[in-house]
Amino acid sequence: MPDPGSANTIRFTYSFQLPAGGERLFDVYLDADTLELVPAKGMPKPPWTKLKYFQCANCPLGNDIEECPVAVSLATLVETFKDAISFENTTVRVTTEERAYEKATTLQKGLSSIIGIYMVTSNCPVMDQLRPMVRFHLPFASMDETIYRAVAMYLVAQHFIAREGGKADFALEDLGRVYRGVHAVNRGMASRLRAATRQDAIVNAIVLLDVYSSLVPAAIHDILAEIKPAFAALLNESTPPSA
Repeated sequence: MPDPGSANTIRFTYSFQLPAGGERLFDVYLDADTLELVPAKGMPKPPWTKLKYFQCANCPLGNDIEECPVAVSLATLVETFKDAISFENTTVRVTTEERAYEKATTLQKGLSSIIGIYMVTSNCPVMDQLRPMVRFHLPFASMDETIYRAVAMYLVAQHFIAREGGKADFALEDLGRVYRGVHAVNRGMASRLRAATRQDAIVNAIVLLDVYSSLVPAAIHDILAEIKPAFAALLNESTPPSA
């Protein structure tokens, strides 16, 4: 596994400017090939990170695993913001090698964005299915953007399956299953973190993520139908004349 800061890592830097003053800075390092989280040295493992502590109902990990990988990946963030309130205002700046994003928002929304990275890169077998989306991480994404990226990710996976002689799911029939699994993990993590925090910012950040994971399966085909006219040239359909 590469060291943080090496040439074979991808870095996302999240800066939270707090209304009372001060800054909270988090560098997230990922292996550039696998997109696996590169853990920082000395990551805390408080009691609530134990696998059996509010273990997710759909967790596939066995008794040989001592800590929940998602919980461990979130531990530093949770310990930093366990006394923070959801609707506290903040300005979040996200810096990558290619560009920077900045948004004045609530703390729960800013935390939701970085928590999403940690959860899908932590080596949780359920959340890992969304890991390819992190390579093209879009902070503060809308529902439409999230669905487009999720469908694109899933179809690229089906392309690889088809190229290797497997049966591809180009009808997106199994994408709903993926998100139902993610929904179960989000609910489990919300229960775990509700018991580990004194205020609601972290828990509500998970709840926001869960709203998206719950709505994606139901909204996929409606959103795709709405954007279909823009694909007319690729579909060899005639485009309507300009007004």
